[in-house]
Amino acid sequence: MYPRILHNLIAVAALAGLLSSCGIRRHKYADPIAKNTQQPDKVLFDRAINDIEHSRYEIARLTLQTLINTYDSSEYLAKAKLAIADSWFREGGAHGLAQAEAEYKDFELFYPNMEEAAEAQERVCDIHYKQMDKADRDPLHAVRAEDECRQLLLQYPNSKFAPETQQKLRNVQEVLAAHEYAAAVFYHHKGAMPAAANRLTTMVDQYPLFSQADEALWTLGDAYDRMGDRFEDKSAAAYTRLVKDYPLSPRVPAAKEKLQAMKRPVPEADPVAYARMKYDMENRTSPSKVNRVMDTFRRNPDTHLAAKGGSPSMTILRPGIPVSVPVSPSGAAAPGAAGTGSAPSDVTIGLTNDTKELDTRPDARTNPPAAPAAAAASPASPAAPAADVAAKPADGAAVAPQQPFATNHPLSEADKKRAMKMAQDKAKQQKKAQAKAIKAAKSAPSQPASTTPQTPSAQPAPASAPPQN
Repeated sequence: MYPRILHNLIAVAALAGLLSSCGIRRHKYADPIAKNTQQPDKVLFDRAINDIEHSRYEIARLTLQTLINTYDSSEYLAKAKLAIADSWFREGGAHGLAQAEAEYKDFELFYPNMEEAAEAQERVCDIHYKQMDKADRDPLHAVRAEDECRQLLLQYPNSKFAPETQQKLRNVQEVLAAHEYAAAVFYHHKGAMPAAANRLTTMVDQYPLFSQADEALWTLGDAYDRMGDRFEDKSAAAYTRLVKDYPLSPRVPAAKEKLQAMKRPVPEADPVAYARMKYDMENRTSPSKVNRVMDTFRRNPDTHLAAKGGSPSMTILRPGIPVSVPVSPSGAAAPGAAGTGSAPSDVTIGLTNDTKELDTRPDARTNPPAAPAAAAASPASPAAPAADVAAKPADGAAVAPQQPFATNHPLSEADKKRAMKMAQDKAKQQKKAQAKAIKAAKSAPSQPASTTPQTPSAQPAPASAPPQN
């Protein structure tokens, strides 16, 4: 009997250990209130916290909402509002995380000077960080995570969450840079060098801590090399930056050879960049074989190659003007793009008080131009004199026919064929009418003599003559 009881106890202990290892345990609340009182608002708050720890989120939110509505001047009011957001965050799911983000934003709006405001912003950053997809998928949550983490570092730079959020921002920017780099490599393989150069330039300027920034600069220099001699300066600038800012890259010897072939000076390595790359290489972890296999089935990206040091970019990604856009003769730089020229344009905008053109010139849509085929088919058609008369004013002075205004919607091929067919049909009808008129004119002299006018002697007697017997 005793061995059986002992066996059952061992089985129960093993089951309890298994359940605890699987995460079925009581999660203590992070920010409890240690003040031990029996005030009604404190009792409600403690009861709600206990419900949150035991995953009774709906009951906890009802209790906290009762506290907020009943004790509007309670000292636990801010804690209660933050606890509601935490309950949604712990509940998880798409709906729960969306509600948690809204509650955290409301807490920051009502209590911006409290210490917990930084915690609320950190949770918002974490919401999108945990939903971030891989680099080859939709970057929506990665972009939102970058914005929210950057906002935390700007608003609360001295917060205890700043170091961890800074590393999260590096991981997020690693994913976004990989997304841009994949698109640039695709354009490069397809032969679209201007598109590849535009993507690579923007990516390297925005995310210099990217783990493959050296490869991006090498690809950028190669893209400019293939675009012609007039981009030699840009190609040399890419190789120079590769040698200077990424001295431990395996592409550095080839980049130096490129610069020497161009007869350009080879720069020295930046000591700060050298120390940063060395620190990243020493602290970079390599995933195990199991993690590499399981990465295929995971939604979240692998960020083990992300930088471990250096300041992440704190600016918003702004794509530049492609290098294939021609520069205006004046060489004026386009607004928002340093070092690039503005593209020539035929469209101009201006204000004027003179409405002569609008008042005197008719609308082109009300007087469409005649088809050129119809005009060339019948120069002697009956409609020609009318057109000539219409083109002359009352005083007899000849003027040029009215030209239609330019349009931004050119005719399609189908519309052109339809208009040409209509013009040809109209020309055929005019030819038939002319042939019929000529035939009628030729047949007029061959009519019988009875139809000719009679002489006065052959005319009948007047009506006043007496009738014959």
